[in-house]
Amino acid sequence: MSVETRTAETEAETVRRILTESGDTWAIVGLSNNRSRAAYGVAATLQRFGKRIVPVHPKAETVHGERGYASLADVPFPVDVVDVFVNSGLAGAIADEAVAVGAKAVWFQLDVIDTEAYERTREAGVDMVMDRCPAIEIPKLG
Repeated sequence: MSVETRTAETEAETVRRILTESGDTWAIVGLSNNRSRAAYGVAATLQRFGKRIVPVHPKAETVHGERGYASLADVPFPVDVVDVFVNSGLAGAIADEAVAVGAKAVWFQLDVIDTEAYERTREAGVDMVMDRCPAIEIPKLG
């Protein structure tokens, strides 16, 4: 088996584990009431699949009926997965904060790429995927 095949299988397994075993409370960093942003639609999809979403955005808006918080550190309860909708230059700090608050997994959305943050997060023992979308992946689970 080639390294590429093993890597793809490992990533597919990580995606499945995050979506089915990591928990149902998802902090969505970058989520606001802007309906034209991808985060808005992805959060609605996650809700349809039984996930509790927690909007995290400097405006701390209530989105899809869930109270928002200005930062991960402001969320007064544990979050299982941190789904990151910020540009790649800001994503690493969010991944580090996710590890610090005890998240079980970090998910960098499509086009959000920071390989150093990916390595740090994995080395901390936290599952992580990068450049993927849970709204695309979760319906594939059947």
